[in-house]
Amino acid sequence: MTSSTTHWVLTVTCPDQPGIVHAISGAIVTAGGNITESQQFSSDDTGTFFMRLQVETSGTQAQFEDALAPVIAQFDMNAKLDVVGRRVRTLVLGTTAAHCLNDLLFRQRAGQLAVDIPLVLSNHDVLGDLAGFYGIPFESRPVTTPEEKKAFEEFVLEVVDKHEIELVVLARYMQILSPELCHALQGKVINIHHSFLPGFKGANPYKQAHARGVKLIGATAHFVTTDLDEGPIIEQNVVRVDHAHTPAELVAIGQDEESRTLTQAVTWFAQHRVLRDGARTIIFR
Repeated sequence: MTSSTTHWVLTVTCPDQPGIVHAISGAIVTAGGNITESQQFSSDDTGTFFMRLQVETSGTQAQFEDALAPVIAQFDMNAKLDVVGRRVRTLVLGTTAAHCLNDLLFRQRAGQLAVDIPLVLSNHDVLGDLAGFYGIPFESRPVTTPEEKKAFEEFVLEVVDKHEIELVVLARYMQILSPELCHALQGKVINIHHSFLPGFKGANPYKQAHARGVKLIGATAHFVTTDLDEGPIIEQNVVRVDHAHTPAELVAIGQDEESRTLTQAVTWFAQHRVLRDGARTIIFR
């Protein structure tokens, strides 16, 4: 391929049946494409076929889509075509904890994370200086009454529409999203929480963990659904600890895991490596 080629990422979900790979490969040949990466999975649980391809072509997007159209129709595919490395428009919500937000903003600025964050939105003003340090606009609005929460969520939807947001990241945003907002942003919201849930709910989970002498702590990143903290899991990490760690040390270790896990989930989402399979996810690493 020459320097004038475009590198595409194609994701496909459809009912599993014979001939899918052959048909897709033929369409790519018709479009003059060269496959540079290919991963696929057939789910016995749901009878669904999943595929992620990276393809180089010298033609236009319209030409590629025209070549794919008959295959998409034949196999009743849910297909998405995008440019490899395109920065995904992302809104970040936070409260007062800075560790996850700091990691996301740093990696975006360093070019390690393919997202474009036009705004950080919070229900407190604590994170304003951090967002300002990275040159990201920040806005805070109180969420202390039902009326304020409704207004806040309506503003979130306005921001999503105005900035063409493709992903909303809850970077330790300590508010439960309403069912209405969950439905409006279905499949577009990623949350992070410590892996003590549901064993250590409420305040000071790391202090509770220390008191119980836990040996593993970690974090889980997942899609947000109307079922609290039960959405499809994207990534999980754990680290071993022991009796010698103080509660403050457990907090520091846990925050590192939360930051690492959330950033990895966002990275995979931005690279179109996360596909939904009912209550779970398929991750093409």
